[in-house]
Amino acid sequence: MKITAVKNTKQFNQFIKLPWKIYIKESHWVPPLISDVKKILSVDKNPFWLHAKRELFLAYDDSGHTIGRIAAIIDGNYINFQNDNCGFFGFFECINDTQTAKGLFDAAQNWLKERFIPKMIGPMNPSTNDECGFVSEGFDIAPSLMMAYTPAYYLELAKNCGLHSVKELYAYDMDVAADSRVGRLQRIVDMAKKKMPALEVRTLKVSNFDEELKSVMSVYNRAWEKNWGFVPWTDEEFEDIAKNLKPLLDPNLAIIASISGSPVGMLISAPDYNQILKKLNGKMFPFGFLKFLYYKNKIDSLRLIIMGVVKEYRNRGIEAIMYSKGLNYALTKGYKHCELSWILEDNVMTNRTAQMMNGKIYKKYLIFEKIF
Repeated sequence: MKITAVKNTKQFNQFIKLPWKIYIKESHWVPPLISDVKKILSVDKNPFWLHAKRELFLAYDDSGHTIGRIAAIIDGNYINFQNDNCGFFGFFECINDTQTAKGLFDAAQNWLKERFIPKMIGPMNPSTNDECGFVSEGFDIAPSLMMAYTPAYYLELAKNCGLHSVKELYAYDMDVAADSRVGRLQRIVDMAKKKMPALEVRTLKVSNFDEELKSVMSVYNRAWEKNWGFVPWTDEEFEDIAKNLKPLLDPNLAIIASISGSPVGMLISAPDYNQILKKLNGKMFPFGFLKFLYYKNKIDSLRLIIMGVVKEYRNRGIEAIMYSKGLNYALTKGYKHCELSWILEDNVMTNRTAQMMNGKIYKKYLIFEKIF
């Protein structure tokens, strides 16, 4: 077994395509688009790398076959904003072999140590604003859009290699059906509107997308600033993310709350396109695009990706108004389920809100740490 840093295009492509070997017998894995993964990892295409750096490592067996991979990542914005001299490991994939896993974790650790970073957390692919965590519960269910899927043995590999879990993330499943939530929410909505006559809750205006983007970014960077692991998106990152999501978003599922014209809250959901990606096997062309168009209107689940209200307007009913607006639209469109994710285990208020909406935890993820 040999560990080597990725130095050429051939190795880069091996790094990208390794999951197809690891998950060949895993029916619940959803293959990502190869073009998307390449963009995420390309330092000249992903604006994340303007403030971060990385090294990619591959593990080979004695026959020269790839059997594992890992990325070591330093995000300067995370270190500065969180005041935490910490690196990440990410994009971890490995056969069920502790020696191989240890070689990969050691390679990432040594690269970070050489740059005076004394600990690493992960998996972050490549940051807390992206896919993160090893699945710890819910292995028999395919992941929702932009959520990770990993085999159960990764948990043991991490523990056997000296890592320990530091955070648990929850994914809730909510049955989208006309039940007691609608009436309960409506009572809260009516009271909130009386107390805040200057409140406006509306859907995203595609015709004014750039300005709407500024509102969303303003709320995002203010509402999450005290959360564990949070790092504000840069203008370049947010514009890039919005550009990628714009063709996929249903504007009626992107809800903005404003007080006297100033944005104070947002709720953004998206159809679970993983239901389509599972059929494409990583390639949109030449025939994947036709499948995408055919199955696009057959998606029956949503993922609530972002929901937040700035601190000074929390617990006034704005959250309920946005939920109500989104729920009523989802009902009219015939969606059956909505995933609310991810939510930190110790985010008491958001967990209560998810439970109030009759959400049930159906998947959990663990973040691991190693200090060296």
